[in-house]
Amino acid sequence: MKVGFYGLKGKEISLISIILVSTTFIIWSWERAPGRASFVSSQTLMHFSSEMLSSVLDEYDSSGEVGISLNNATENEVCNLAKGKWVPDNRQLYSGFECKQWLSEMWACRLTQRTDFAYERLRWQPKDCQMEEFEGSKFLRRMQHKTLAFVGDSLGRQQFQSLMCMITAGKETLDVEDVGKEYGLILSEGAARPDGWAYRFLSTNTTILYYWSAILCDIEPINVDDPATEYAIHLDRPPLFLRQFLHKFNVLVLNTGHHWNRGKINANRWIMHVGGVPNTDKKIAVVAGAKNLTVHNVVRWVSSQLLEYPSLKVFFRTISPRHFVGGDWNTGGSCNSTTPMSVGKEILGEESTDKVVANAVKGTRVKILDITALSQLRDEGHISHFSISAKPGVQDCLHWCLPGIPDTWNEILFTQI
Repeated sequence: MKVGFYGLKGKEISLISIILVSTTFIIWSWERAPGRASFVSSQTLMHFSSEMLSSVLDEYDSSGEVGISLNNATENEVCNLAKGKWVPDNRQLYSGFECKQWLSEMWACRLTQRTDFAYERLRWQPKDCQMEEFEGSKFLRRMQHKTLAFVGDSLGRQQFQSLMCMITAGKETLDVEDVGKEYGLILSEGAARPDGWAYRFLSTNTTILYYWSAILCDIEPINVDDPATEYAIHLDRPPLFLRQFLHKFNVLVLNTGHHWNRGKINANRWIMHVGGVPNTDKKIAVVAGAKNLTVHNVVRWVSSQLLEYPSLKVFFRTISPRHFVGGDWNTGGSCNSTTPMSVGKEILGEESTDKVVANAVKGTRVKILDITALSQLRDEGHISHFSISAKPGVQDCLHWCLPGIPDTWNEILFTQI
């Protein structure tokens, strides 16, 4: 076989030359007279490139003689949305006085005694790239006939409520149907709230749901007949909800973190199980070891399911930072700062500061939704002592005021979807 310039045959050089000349002519024509150049449709260009150019490239990619990538720039310059800075911004995705249809009062800081709202007037600007501007209508069109599920703890619930407010701009709407029953999300007798919520936007058949699973593993009572029973937490078994409904999701956002402490484990009467029996491994018995095992296990399991559901996009959101100073939530800890970015305003590191999640998703088909470091800069955005339900001397330096930081998590998610 006679090979020409850079290993290409004369036939292929001619094809590529034709494509380059034609593309240049189209661009020149459009710049000179956009209206007259419109006879070349986007469908024609797509057909042109896929039929002619790929016939050249595919031949050589498969033969191993020449490896030409049209995506080198994209592959080498992937935008790291977690690297950047907070900048002033006066956009209002929704009002903190509104969105009562979705937003819990305890997280709506505009309804409390708080008087400073500078934390609402900032947006995240990734370094060297642009984040897609969120629009509710655009989101619904992109998710038409699709389902997005948040599965995680109360910070996942905040992200869920934030997204509902962002989609509707905080306005009351009749276009939404409660479809919780389809997912078993109903209020059980004696329960304060259901295990989650699911709503469908009728105009686009878009479903947004949240399911409470604080530690992302299966939990079952050890003795169903004993009201004071202990519960087995199966560290190596994904939540039953995921196993039941994963096939119905198009986008899945997982999170866990703050319930992995000895106080929560003891208070909930959780007993660690591995392989269906009580755990005896001392390394796993340590809370950090148990969390690491669970996160890696659920990531591996979900990633394996993507072979069967290739259109499903799965994100694991990194941990949301706490900002307690001088103690914890029950020992006088506080977060009284009202100065935006008092601890910094820029993130330059390439790697996530949540090593557990970063290591778990590495080499899998699950993508990271990295919000830890950028949220760490926003210590003034918490509910603090303004919580409606807080006891005297107790501050909430874990959850965020809404509108607020979780809105940015959703803007990043919107860009990544």
